[in-house]
Amino acid sequence: MVSNKSLDTFRRDDFTVMDMGDMEIWDGADLALIREMFTRLVDGAKHQRIGIDMRSVKYIPSGFFGLLFDWYERGIGIRLYDAQPHVREMMWFQQFFVESSRGCFELTASNSTESPLSSGPATPSRQTTLAAPIDSSDSNDQMPVASLTN
Repeated sequence: MVSNKSLDTFRRDDFTVMDMGDMEIWDGADLALIREMFTRLVDGAKHQRIGIDMRSVKYIPSGFFGLLFDWYERGIGIRLYDAQPHVREMMWFQQFFVESSRGCFELTASNSTESPLSSGPATPSRQTTLAAPIDSSDSNDQMPVASLTN
């Protein structure tokens, strides 16, 4: 766990890279440290291209990709360097990262022609009902909730 120490940075390919050292497994505190480093590097030091050295990382908390995508949506270039095969096989990695050079993977909006948030076209079977229709003979003053379709 890196929570008790700060992360070192170095330059690579015109990116400021956070060095994760030999940390293999991240927890919520580590993710908070990474978020804090992003804030310092982007908002404080005005860096527009951030990388993360992933050479030792074997487990990533679920919020990691959301953190990266939030910064990406703010216009920050994001790269992951030297990610382990286990990490590269993760669905979000395959969907949103493109290898730009050996060992360097760049975050893109989508690496496929289908929308990353969609598993195909909406069908009637994907319709979700939030509440059943209200029986008018019921003395409750509840209002029906409309159905949502994807």
